Amino acid sequence: MDQDLKFVIVGHVDHGKSTLIGRLLFDTNSLPPDKMEEIRRTSEELGRVVEYAFLMDNLQEEREQGITIDTAQTFFKTAKRQYVIIDAPGHVEFVKNMLTGASLAEAAILIVDAAEGLKEQTRRHSYLLSLIGIKQVIVVVNKMDLVDYQEAAFDEIKQELAAFLAGLKVEPMFYIPIAALKGDNVAKPSENMPWYAGKTVLTALDDLHDLEEAQNQALILPAQEIYKIGDKRYVLGRVEAGEVKAGQTIKVLPSGQTTTVKTVEKFQQEGLPSAGMGENVGLTTADPLFIERGNVICQPGKEPVLKNEFSATLFWLNHEPLTKEEPLIIKCATQETPAQVIIEKRFNSSTMEVLEENAQQLQFLEAAEIIIKTKKPLALTRFSELAELGKFVLIKNDNIVAGGIINEL
Repeated sequence: MDQDLKFVIVGHVDHGKSTLIGRLLFDTNSLPPDKMEEIRRTSEELGRVVEYAFLMDNLQEEREQGITIDTAQTFFKTAKRQYVIIDAPGHVEFVKNMLTGASLAEAAILIVDAAEGLKEQTRRHSYLLSLIGIKQVIVVVNKMDLVDYQEAAFDEIKQELAAFLAGLKVEPMFYIPIAALKGDNVAKPSENMPWYAGKTVLTALDDLHDLEEAQNQALILPAQEIYKIGDKRYVLGRVEAGEVKAGQTIKVLPSGQTTTVKTVEKFQQEGLPSAGMGENVGLTTADPLFIERGNVICQPGKEPVLKNEFSATLFWLNHEPLTKEEPLIIKCATQETPAQVIIEKRFNSSTMEVLEENAQQLQFLEAAEIIIKTKKPLALTRFSELAELGKFVLIKNDNIVAGGIINEL
């Protein structure tokens, strides 16, 4: 079986996200047996199809009440692999989660209501997918039952969305007409749409590929904490790319000092030969270097670049506007330093219309092409090369006010 694949479902409110999630869990038998039975019984008694969104609300309520639920409710699996659905609540939380969370989605399902078509949030979420660089996108046109399963209605939305997404350089891998409530084209092909011979949502998900690129890159390990136990000094951090091995020569940025890894250790595991991407480790070094939180450990000759000025795309998340060159804190991986922003171009994040060049302010939910100047140099990569050193957040008064990705260095 392949490794877990994380994906996010995005789209306008009420276009059927909860219903689709509920349907995926139900159709893959990923709910506890008593929950499955309860749903079947309730729908038989009511003599109608199950309202899968209620199922999701019910699970959410149970979660909030602290009742333990089988982990299957966030996961489902097919014969090929296990899937993790990352919840994307409102777009503000979505951007914060995606730009700060350790778990970047590897793929996205963009959901559109067949009767309502493209809405503002459809467009904004599409823009966010392009901003955070999700390459694997499946478009589902939901509620086809409301337009009598007509091919023409599906084609119209597909053409309009394809034209909009092309401008964002987002190329969906599949467009699938579905009725999530009734199960059409979710796990089984629909008898109501004989004109569609493509994939179901599940077979399309199984066609996606796991992201393994960072595994094959040079070592990147941002230092999170430094601990001294007895006469040993441990550097703790998460391997974001490549692997770290005992005996390996490493370079510490920004100081540029080099040393050798003496030991690689994990919780209650000493003397490991190596650790790979995604693993949290403790390192000891052959030389007593001064390493602190925010330093980046890497491979000499293949290190990220040190910059105190770079261009990026920014999404403003604060109700108060950003003013040009106001003092902020930038945080990239474990690195933090004061920074200022110059707004080169601001635009509407749902229509992509350019609003102003060389702007003085950026308003709530607007996006911008910017230049950032930082007090201390940061170890950075382009987002397309390595997400962890290519994305950042801006902080004001201890709150995250913006998220962005680095385009050029």
